[in-house]
Amino acid sequence: MSGIEKVNPNGQISLGKEYAGQTVLVDEIEPGVWLVKTGTFIPDNERWLHTPESKAKLDEAIAWAETTPLADNFAEIEATVHND
Repeated sequence: MSGIEKVNPNGQISLGKEYAGQTVLVDEIEPGVWLVKTGTFIPDNERWLHTPESKAKLDEAIAWAETTPLADNFAEIEATVHND
């Protein structure tokens, strides 16, 4: 996209229908100069999952789940649940 766009009264411009529904990062490099990038972004409340510590723990848990046979211990688990 290249061209001149007019900012509407709500402070918006159109990037074109090919970008409709996409998430973009808008970075103001300096006053009046913006860099717009399309991409996939991590929500703030999920960012902890992408730390090296969490990734290592998740990788360990997945490896365990892939190598450990399923146990039919539902009755045992049910007996430990307290019905208040």
